[in-house]
Amino acid sequence: MTIAPARHNGERGQAAWSDAQLLYALEEVVEKELNRHLKVAKEWMPHEYVPWSDGRNFDGVMGGEPWAPDQSKVSDIGRVALVVNLLTEDNLPSYHHEIATLFGRDGAWGTWVHRWTAEEGRHGIVMRDYLLTSRAVDPVELERFRMAHMSEGFESDNGHSMLHSVAYVAFQELATRISHRNTGHHSGDPVCDRMLARIATDENLHMVFYRNLLGAAFELAPDQTMCAVRDVVVNFRMPGHGMPGFERAAVRMAVGGIYNLRIHHDDVLQPVLRFLKVLEIGGLGSVGLAAQEELGLFMGGLDGQARKFDERQAAILARRAARQ
Repeated sequence: MTIAPARHNGERGQAAWSDAQLLYALEEVVEKELNRHLKVAKEWMPHEYVPWSDGRNFDGVMGGEPWAPDQSKVSDIGRVALVVNLLTEDNLPSYHHEIATLFGRDGAWGTWVHRWTAEEGRHGIVMRDYLLTSRAVDPVELERFRMAHMSEGFESDNGHSMLHSVAYVAFQELATRISHRNTGHHSGDPVCDRMLARIATDENLHMVFYRNLLGAAFELAPDQTMCAVRDVVVNFRMPGHGMPGFERAAVRMAVGGIYNLRIHHDDVLQPVLRFLKVLEIGGLGSVGLAAQEELGLFMGGLDGQARKFDERQAAILARRAARQ
């Protein structure tokens, strides 16, 4: 395979890379990270995390017992978050299509795409089995939401650029891990907490893969990568934003401590930016410097917004406590 030299962009000797050039240039890094991932990833079985002995027939063709809220061991906020998290996992076919189209199905890139898809598939399996067996959520509503969400499909905000896509998943995988972990903590059910902790471990390994790949991209194309990170951070949206009732659910999850501005700033954006020393990278051209400055300003503004949210959240929780 012959790759044309990167196009010079006039920024302190830096050159602009096409997606094809970047995919080829980063192939060895992908192979290295894939091998590291396979060594540390542990095999686990979804069926071992499901309380099968709690299961019984539902109404319908099996003539069982209809679902009722009092059958659930999960807290109210836990039910909301579990539905959002599972519906997000349900769109795996669309996610696979997006990354397979962008990264390709050959070589180390293709091997990673298929391995990632296989690992993510376990998450939807175990979550749905747990929810139905434990009667944690309304199964009819869950299926109707799944049909509506998947019928809309999924189109990435960053599908136009390989660098933007890598930057996005570096943050998004960590965001998903945090959301699952906090959902488990707030679920009120130790079985649910253990299951989501297992899923969160996978998501963290996926984040490390993409974060390290993003670090390699900074070494290769610092200006372009800085611009991609700036764009992704400023315009970040969770992949489930198009699901039915997402906005209302997101508000409840924010107040309930599952995922909000403070968590997004402190536990998702900052760890990746600090690890890669994004705001300290030198040797940038004017375009990269401008993007770095904009990113720093945005993070400062987001921290201010998070402080205001913290105050509103505290007031809401205080009012709830007073009513109780």
